[in-house]
Amino acid sequence: MLRAANLSLLLLFPVSWFAPLLRAGLLPFFDLDEVSVVTGLQALWEKDVALALLVTFLAIFAPYLKTIGLALVQFRLASPRLLGALHLLGRLAMADVFLIALYIVIAKGVGVGRVETAWGLYLFTGCVLASLAISHLTDRARRPVSAR
Repeated sequence: MLRAANLSLLLLFPVSWFAPLLRAGLLPFFDLDEVSVVTGLQALWEKDVALALLVTFLAIFAPYLKTIGLALVQFRLASPRLLGALHLLGRLAMADVFLIALYIVIAKGVGVGRVETAWGLYLFTGCVLASLAISHLTDRARRPVSAR
């Protein structure tokens, strides 16, 4: 069951990267632009390359590498000692969700425009949280009963 849940994340993460995280607009009477992880990264690459590298790692590479690494451990193609590094990657991916939430709170507090959360934010957050839970449960299942 954990293997299937983890493998499903290999499909769900890319969907979450293209799904709308939020809708933002400058004036309340006009249509809102949808922002996804990918469109946000595209805009960021044009403005600040260093920050774009960091966010690309946190939003795309950290969660996907963690999911692939966990699948390798689950199918006994990699050592369970890799789980510690995978937990760290999961925490880094969660930092990205925190940053997105922080941006939304700041944008709403300024009151210049309108910001609405979209379904992609919940999907991305759910993927990251599911990944954390799956790795925790995989780690517990791998430990001997006497060590729990």
